[in-house]
Amino acid sequence: MQVFDDYSLGGLSRYLDWMPFFNAWEFAGKFPEVLTDPVVGEAASNLYADARRLLRTLIAEHWLTARAVVGFFPANSVDDDDVEIYADESRSRVIARLHFLRQQKGKAEGQPHSCLADFMAPKSSGVPDYIGGFAVTSGLGIEPHIQRFEAAHDDYNSILLKALADRLAEALAERLHERVRREFWGYAAAEQLNNEQLIREEYKGIRPAPGYPACPDHTEKGTLWRLLDVERNTGIRLTESFAMYPTAAVSGFYLAHPDAHYFAVGKIDLDQVQNYAVRKGILLDEAQRWLAPNLGYDAGTDADAA
Repeated sequence: MQVFDDYSLGGLSRYLDWMPFFNAWEFAGKFPEVLTDPVVGEAASNLYADARRLLRTLIAEHWLTARAVVGFFPANSVDDDDVEIYADESRSRVIARLHFLRQQKGKAEGQPHSCLADFMAPKSSGVPDYIGGFAVTSGLGIEPHIQRFEAAHDDYNSILLKALADRLAEALAERLHERVRREFWGYAAAEQLNNEQLIREEYKGIRPAPGYPACPDHTEKGTLWRLLDVERNTGIRLTESFAMYPTAAVSGFYLAHPDAHYFAVGKIDLDQVQNYAVRKGILLDEAQRWLAPNLGYDAGTDADAA
């Protein structure tokens, strides 16, 4: 496990993906083309200039502290959709179990119904595999500056700072994933990609995050927090709803399988939710509450009928 107490923000500028920043301000299109758009180009360019000025200031004056933790664990998939994580290379003691979901939507013949566990070697294969985990933040120390802007009724710079903190957290996640592939895990040591290629995800492996389409259950963050001792190592805590605080934070898993790709689980049926609840050791009602956006049935009627 590696902990980064004060990761330098200065080197993260080249990893910034600016388009989500402009999306947050309701600008559509692509970057940098949005800067020369005949309709919104002037406004987008002014916003970009302001953001870059504030970015230079917050880096030079160390307004924000970035922290991160990264860890790797012996692991294998079990029971099709779960992943066991082991204490050491003997793989004799299970210290955690991750629970994933499988696509159930109709697909053309021959197309798989994907699950993140598919990108791990099955325990029955005898092939030793590994999984990584990470949590990063660039939001530590932001509160006094937000309060200062708000006290001056400067909503513009308050929102600008929050948006930049979010972008820096994503940039740190991108940079650390690059280092994972090239240094820490080293399965793509010869990789040489520019930022545009990184944004297009032209690398091997993925970093799916709990609460996102491939792993829609936010509660899986709890297992990640225990494995990496995230709160002690980074200061990022989980709320009762499993949101991260500071909000300028990113967390997830590292999967190195060459065929690993992002996908959306989408709508799932009652049979899988029931199975998922059993696997996690929770009540069906709780599973349905956390998976509500993904339910492909009316939980109030179908569950009662079952």
